[in-house]
Amino acid sequence: MHVPDGFINAPTSAVTGVVAAGAIAVSLRGARRELDERTAPLAGLVAAFIFAVQMLNFPVAAGTSGHLLGGALAAILVGPFTGVLCVSVVLLMQGILFADGGLTALGVNITNMAVVTTVVAYAVFRGLLKVLPRTSRSVTAASFVAALLSVPAAALAFTLMYAVGGTTDVAIGKVATAMVGVHVLIGIGEATITALTVGAVIAVRPDLVYGARGLRQKLRLRVHGELVDVPAAEGARTAPVAARTSRRTLWVTGLVTSLVLAGFVSFYASSSPDGLEKVAADKGIDKKTEEHAVSDSPLADYGVKDVTDARLSGGLAGVIGVGVTVVAGSTVFWAVRRRRSTDVSPTTVENV
Repeated sequence: MHVPDGFINAPTSAVTGVVAAGAIAVSLRGARRELDERTAPLAGLVAAFIFAVQMLNFPVAAGTSGHLLGGALAAILVGPFTGVLCVSVVLLMQGILFADGGLTALGVNITNMAVVTTVVAYAVFRGLLKVLPRTSRSVTAASFVAALLSVPAAALAFTLMYAVGGTTDVAIGKVATAMVGVHVLIGIGEATITALTVGAVIAVRPDLVYGARGLRQKLRLRVHGELVDVPAAEGARTAPVAARTSRRTLWVTGLVTSLVLAGFVSFYASSSPDGLEKVAADKGIDKKTEEHAVSDSPLADYGVKDVTDARLSGGLAGVIGVGVTVVAGSTVFWAVRRRRSTDVSPTTVENV
């Protein structure tokens, strides 16, 4: 789904750039309400994890692969506004350092992969939770469906942008059918990764999952040596779901997992073109693709320049990418949290 330079014309790219900038500005403001001293460090880790997992292309059809977009995962873990920022940080790092996604198409990519996926996923997620029981299983199930739908939604958004500003003359109906069709399959992979990750975090620190806030568990009493639920008539007697690990342990575990995925597991990822690349090649969308502005970057194409061993080169690039992304993301979210602290300072409270 990383759109390169040349797919979309300059006027349309400029408009999406304005849309993306506006969405980021709104998200910076909204993230102040979502982040606190507990969740801000997790947001930087989420950005790094998304970067790492995006390196793991998985096969979805003959000669086609897919990878995580991450909007649904970020929105559910740290909130929709912070989620937009997480994916935007990842896209910015990928475009500047790894020549992945065109720089003139950065607005297109942020709008598609950060804004559309996050908004659609979180709307679906919240809608499902209104009709499902407020349990951890419901949150995981809603995460699956939300992530599944977010991917074809992004594919449809790209199709609409291409209809307005595509640089080649291709029947838009064919593009829409191909894009949505292959990205429904990719969405299954996205949904699986999202549900597994959300479920894993809920299992150890449900209090840190934005989409799981308000989860309660029934009090249990020990009767004749066995634990039993408090009767439904006493349903008001509930307690927050307990944390099972420390924030530091969760953060370190998440960072190590990201480093292993990007530095080692990525070597075994599918080498087939992803959904957009495949459709572009089949339908002729890529006829006017332009060379990336930083194609000579030392980390271009997720390899370290002058390192001849492919496994070592890709692994080092992945580790560097995770490190840079976690630092950049953590810096952004620390600044947002600090701004929130300033907004609710004692002087502000007294004036109110």
